[in-house]
Amino acid sequence: MGQEIEELARFAAGTPWEAIPTAVREHAKLVLLDTLGVILAGSVQPEVAGARARLTATGGHGATVYAPGWPTTDPRTAALLNGLAGRSIELCEGHRYVSCQAAVQTLPTALASAEWLERSGRETLAALIFGYEVAVRLGAGVTARSLAHQNGQAPLLGAVAAGARVRGVTGDQMSAALRIGAILVLTPGYTNAVAGATALNVAGGMSGFAGALAPELALAGVVAQPNAIEEAFTHLVGDGFRPEAVTEELGQRWEITRNYFRLRACCNPIYSALDALDDILTQLRPSPHSIERIEVATYRFAANMREPDPANYFAAKYSLPHAAAAMVLRGTAGYHAFTDETVRDPAIAAFRRRVTVREDPDLTAHVPRLKPARVTVTLTDGRQLTRLRESARGDFLDP
Repeated sequence: MGQEIEELARFAAGTPWEAIPTAVREHAKLVLLDTLGVILAGSVQPEVAGARARLTATGGHGATVYAPGWPTTDPRTAALLNGLAGRSIELCEGHRYVSCQAAVQTLPTALASAEWLERSGRETLAALIFGYEVAVRLGAGVTARSLAHQNGQAPLLGAVAAGARVRGVTGDQMSAALRIGAILVLTPGYTNAVAGATALNVAGGMSGFAGALAPELALAGVVAQPNAIEEAFTHLVGDGFRPEAVTEELGQRWEITRNYFRLRACCNPIYSALDALDDILTQLRPSPHSIERIEVATYRFAANMREPDPANYFAAKYSLPHAAAAMVLRGTAGYHAFTDETVRDPAIAAFRRRVTVREDPDLTAHVPRLKPARVTVTLTDGRQLTRLRESARGDFLDP
């Protein structure tokens, strides 16, 4: 591996607990608790429950699946199922500046491996912190392809780092595990989300599986080529890799503290628009029938989430028209606003047609420092009100 990735591997393996600032530890506890709650909530999704029943039927022991009945299975399967559950409801946290949902893909490995190996809570939390660090820093170095979703890519290597940290490996062994992990990275696309293809969430779960697997393969003597990570992200699943991003302010800037928490059960890029709409609804308090139209201008990536007829609950989480309609008619864009029953509600389906979404290049120019949206609500009596939100509530800039 290149010098920068080797330095990151040594940092993740060898930095003592005492070197982690107290504020970072405390924030990481919030990330752990938030992510655990999301895993528990996601565990009751029908496809998640179905996968759990099938994958635990063959036995195995050593780690808990966080779901009703608290089943146990082997650590790799437990990490996969807990990661799948956490990804399924679009409430997992993410990083503010890098497309990376690190916690939901590293924590399942940390929990499963730590339970199996009988590690302490402190060691488990450290694994989350260093796994997060690896996921975000490698993600920052990748030039992502336009359709690529981050599930199972850089966060998968963060999960490997978490598993290796719990294992108590050396820097060289961490390096070996990360390079093996690069062979396992996946190729999920954002088009899955718009299509309502919940297979996208399996990629997030597979990060947990790989995180528990790769360290064992490294310790068993499996060898990966020295440039496995650079090759994967430059030629196979990405379009380039900047190694200098990997070590920028390493040990001084802790990436887990630069995250956002989700307050709504939908894709984060549309949050600023929903916050602006919420501000308008709070001020005007209009009845739904008095709203003639809602116009959203936002940055390019968020503007893609404009499908007025989402196929199912999962596709609805990536539909700004659906989220806006749910806020107007049900007063929330929370967990229950994105069920199949809500998607089929005739009133919500009709209201989605009153919402238009477009890109504003001036707003796109502010990304990633800001993720802005401007919303205008026009009433049937001709009144209009516009609000601009530069960042969403729950962001580390607006905690």
